Amino acid sequence: MGPRTPLLILFLLSWLGPLQGQQHHLVEYMERRLAALEERLAQCQDQSSRHAAELRDFKNKMLPLLEVAEKEREALRTEADTISGRVDRLEREVDYLETQNPALPCVEVDEKVTGSPGTKGKGRRNEKYDMVTDCGYTISQVRSMKILKRFGGPVGLWTKDPLGPAEKIYVLDGTQNDTAFVFPRLRDFTLAMAARKASRVRVPFPWVGTGQLVYGGFLYYARRPPGRPGGGDELENTLQLIKFHLANRTVVDSSVFPAEGLIPPYGLTADTYIDLAADEEGLWAVYATREDDRHLCLAKLDPQTLDTEQQWDTPCPRENAEAAFVICGTLYVVYNTRPASRARIQCSFDASGTLTPERAALPYFPRRYGAHASLRYNPRERQLYAWDDGYQIVYKLEMRKKEEEV
Repeated sequence: MGPRTPLLILFLLSWLGPLQGQQHHLVEYMERRLAALEERLAQCQDQSSRHAAELRDFKNKMLPLLEVAEKEREALRTEADTISGRVDRLEREVDYLETQNPALPCVEVDEKVTGSPGTKGKGRRNEKYDMVTDCGYTISQVRSMKILKRFGGPVGLWTKDPLGPAEKIYVLDGTQNDTAFVFPRLRDFTLAMAARKASRVRVPFPWVGTGQLVYGGFLYYARRPPGRPGGGDELENTLQLIKFHLANRTVVDSSVFPAEGLIPPYGLTADTYIDLAADEEGLWAVYATREDDRHLCLAKLDPQTLDTEQQWDTPCPRENAEAAFVICGTLYVVYNTRPASRARIQCSFDASGTLTPERAALPYFPRRYGAHASLRYNPRERQLYAWDDGYQIVYKLEMRKKEEEV
C-alpha cells in the first residue's frame, strides 16, 4: 500500500457518514408510513366486519318478508287466473246467448235494393255486383286476436299491401298527417325503438281521417280539395281521392269522389269521410251523404283510374258504427257504444246478393282497450289489422261458405 491509501480511506469514511444518516431517516419515514397504512387497514377491516354484520341482520329481517311477499304474489296470481277464467266463461256464455237470441238483421235490404221510392238511379246504382273471382266466403267468427304493441296516437291505421311484399308493414298515424312509416318486416315493427327501423314516406297532400289503403304498391287516400279550410262553398263536404306511388313517391292520379254532401259514414269515427277497403274483388269505398244521413253507401272503384264502377245504398245504419271492411264483395259494419265497449259486426251487405242478412253471422270481437279507429282486411292472410286506442291488433278470422247455414 502506498502513502496515498490512508487518505483514500479517510475520504470514503467522510463520504459514507452523511449517506448512512440519510438512509436512517428514510427508513424511519417508511416505517411511519407503513404503520399508518396498517392502522387504516385495521379500520377498514373493522368497518367491513361491521357492514357484513349489518347485512346479515338485514338479510335475516328481509327473508321472512320476501317469503310473505312471494306467498301473496302467488295468491294474487291464482286469483287473477281465476278471474280471467270467469271472464272467459262469461264471454262464452254471452256469445252463446247472442247466438240463441241474435240481433235483428238489416231487414231494409229488400226495400232499398229492389226499387224503393228513394232509390237513386245514377249509373248502375243498386244493381247486383257480378263477381270477378270465385270467392264465396263469409265470416263465421272472429277466432282470436294478437296485440302487437302500442305505436303512435289513439287514432291511426296500420296495414299490409295484399298485392305487395308479404312482410312489409305500413303505419299511418293520426287523421291529418303527411308522413307514413314503412317497416321492412313485422319483427322490426314490434321492437322497442321501432321508429328507427322504419323508412318515412312523405305524401304531397295530408290525408283526412283513417280511410287510407295500401294496394298494389300504391297508397290511396282522401284529401280536401284546394280551397278555403273545410273545402270552400262550392266544394263543401267533397273529397279528392289520391293515388300515390310509394316506390317513386309521386302522385299517379287523382279524382274528386262523385258524391255530394259527404258526411262521416261512422257515427263513432267523426274524422273519416271515405273509408277505402280492399278484398279479393279489388277496391271499394264506404261513405255516406246528407241525402240519406241514416245509412251507409258502398262503391266499387277501379284501382287504375279511380273511377266509380257501381254504387249501392246499404241498409246498414250510421248510428254507433265505428268501422267497416269488405270480404268477397260483402260489407261488414262494426258497431260499438259511445262509452267504448265490446264491438260487434251487426250489419252486413252483400253486393252480389248471395248472402242474405238472415244467414250472416254477427260475431263479437274479443275484448280489448277501447274502440276501433280503423280495420283493414288482408285477403292473402284472411286477417284484420286493427288500430285500437293506439294499440295495433291482429284479428284472425274463421270463414265459411256463403251458402252454408249459420
